[in-house]
Amino acid sequence: MKILHLETSSKNCSVAISDGDQLLCLCEEVSDNYKQSESLHTFVQWALEGAEISLQDLDAVSVGKGPGSYTGLRIGAASAKGFCYGLKIPLIAVNSLETMIAPFLDKSYDLVIPMIDARRKEVYCAAFDGKSGRMITETEAKILDESSFQEFADKKVIFIGDGAKKAKEILNLPNADYDETIFPSAKYLIEKSVEKFNRKEFEDVAYFEPFYLKDFHGVKQKSEG
Repeated sequence: MKILHLETSSKNCSVAISDGDQLLCLCEEVSDNYKQSESLHTFVQWALEGAEISLQDLDAVSVGKGPGSYTGLRIGAASAKGFCYGLKIPLIAVNSLETMIAPFLDKSYDLVIPMIDARRKEVYCAAFDGKSGRMITETEAKILDESSFQEFADKKVIFIGDGAKKAKEILNLPNADYDETIFPSAKYLIEKSVEKFNRKEFEDVAYFEPFYLKDFHGVKQKSEG
């Protein structure tokens, strides 16, 4: 099973090719200028060349569905849908926060909390069990203050992602660890994407939309009903 993975939800424009669980090639670049629009299709071409396969060899496309950069998510989703339409292959979508925790599981942490920088004191985040990777709190757009995450004060917690820098400056959690170097990456999509492929958990290519969490102007979406 050969899958093209696209992750464009953050400053990291990332493309990977996998065969089953095996990573064949990874092309990515972190840039403050969000280079998805100019780099994504070049990275796809390079990744295919590095993996020594063609588009016609692909069995599926997976995409990090967000939350994250509105423009980045739009570009990634549009590209993924375009490939799936043209090649007549299924689309797989994975929560971008969920994939970031993989390097930190079974590392003695009770909780792993990935954070993607939003604006001002806001981050996109969710909390995951440090052993099983199970989601503990739902994905949310959270405005940080000194009282944030106090319910986890007695836990061994690590905050990861570019939002962790903001958290380190604001939160009052002296025992927490922080890793600002982790970004959503296409290589982290592989495990979840293979699981979804085997379960045939595919998206409707015509109607798929990324997990924006908020609209373009930063106003929280109203819930229905």
